Amino acid sequence: GARPLASPAHVPRQVVVLQDPMEDPNDILHARRSREKSYVFDVAFDSSATQETVYRATTRDLVAGVISGHNATIFTYGPTGCGKTYTMLGTDGEPGVCARTLVELFQAIEDASGDTEYEVSMSYLEIYNEMIRDLLNPSLGCLQLREDAGGTVQVAGITKISAISAEEVLQVLARGNRQRTQEPTAANCASSRSHAVLQVTVRQRRRGGGLRRGRLFMIDLAGSERAAQTQNRGQRMKEGAHINRSLLALGNCIKALSHRASTKYINYRDSKLTRLLKDSLGGNSHTVMIAHISPASTAFEESRSTLAYAHRAKSIRAT
Repeated sequence: GARPLASPAHVPRQVVVLQDPMEDPNDILHARRSREKSYVFDVAFDSSATQETVYRATTRDLVAGVISGHNATIFTYGPTGCGKTYTMLGTDGEPGVCARTLVELFQAIEDASGDTEYEVSMSYLEIYNEMIRDLLNPSLGCLQLREDAGGTVQVAGITKISAISAEEVLQVLARGNRQRTQEPTAANCASSRSHAVLQVTVRQRRRGGGLRRGRLFMIDLAGSERAAQTQNRGQRMKEGAHINRSLLALGNCIKALSHRASTKYINYRDSKLTRLLKDSLGGNSHTVMIAHISPASTAFEESRSTLAYAHRAKSIRAT
């Protein structure tokens, strides 16, 4: 019963136009102050975009960097029910960003010159209620973050699996997804209540040369909607507060990084999520955020805050 409010502008394909559902054409006082707002991004997709289109425009170019020793991070961000998990994981018929990136990664390694050895390892975890769970071995319980001698934040005791093919990684991924914390809310009957973080590490060793390491993070964030939208009570309500707290901490880091000149200190320690992503946000990392919104008029507030959040993330300048 809602009407569509958001659409990518046809020219150029980078602007998202959001109309205010409360705008009254008979309001003479505010007649000249349109509450229609435009947001500019690198690329905007409408509902007809395919998984392949989204992958090629957002993530495909990161693979070469990871193999040559850079870090890369892909986020999906937005309210519950807008398709974050679909974009990241997809279905058997329409695989998502994760599957396509891994297939391309292993293909690039196969095509690389013969005097280089590659070793690929991966871990898969979820951050739920500010606790870290290993999705490949949930019986390990709650894990802790530790900083190694080089200043890299690691999860102590997490399961790391060596992989030799994309198929193997996708099987492990499917196994991990079955362990994810999901609960029905009023916004989505199979809502992911946790942030899922897939980390793929590629080590490259040339004969007679040094070792290079590139890390690829693929992150399916939990839904960013307001509590009123989910009609949550009790445990779900507490859960939502933890989700929103970690997303707020992420937002604060993004804000501080995008106004680097005026901010000396960036508070990564506010949540487990931001501590884990310290190198991905402010280090030598290529970072992509795929923001999802519902074009429905009933989701106007969520859409507006998501577009503002993503717009701010766009102004981060990594070192």
